[in-house]
Amino acid sequence: MIGYVPPIQISTVRDDDKNNSALKEVAIFCDGSSLGNGQVASRAAAVALLGYKGHWEAFGEFLGHATNQQAEIAAAAVGLERLKYPCSVSVFTDSRYVVETMTGRFRRKANLPFWQRLDRAASTHKVHWEWTRGHAGHLVQEAADTAARRIAAAGRVDAEILREAVDTVGTVEPADLRGL
Repeated sequence: MIGYVPPIQISTVRDDDKNNSALKEVAIFCDGSSLGNGQVASRAAAVALLGYKGHWEAFGEFLGHATNQQAEIAAAAVGLERLKYPCSVSVFTDSRYVVETMTGRFRRKANLPFWQRLDRAASTHKVHWEWTRGHAGHLVQEAADTAARRIAAAGRVDAEILREAVDTVGTVEPADLRGL
């Protein structure tokens, strides 16, 4: 009798891509705001809007005294930290500082605790970093920006502010937002 020969699977998908194809594809639009940036009495906040198949959730954090750069880094971390399972994530931010640093083009010279937090948050995900122009009328980016500024001004995270950000976005599909 001839020995058992297992079936052979032929695929054009690389082994490392097989695991990624099972990952949920999530979009995160994030923004940070520091009112009075660089001053002693600054008030900063970070907001992230997470989108998956037309469903959006908003998360925010009041940072107190922080710079705009720190708030931008924190905003990306806030979004990634909310993901319960490893995902394929497109992170959209109007901060070139965040995108260029996370893609290795800028060196980390300052804000190291903020970068460490973001590194931890990103470590379990496949993350694509994408810059989007701020204040250019992009629906989701504008909603994140407005919420971050309002939370910074209020000095606390307000559920109503986050709810209004989600309501502004509605049920738009994250994939439909590319290139806007």
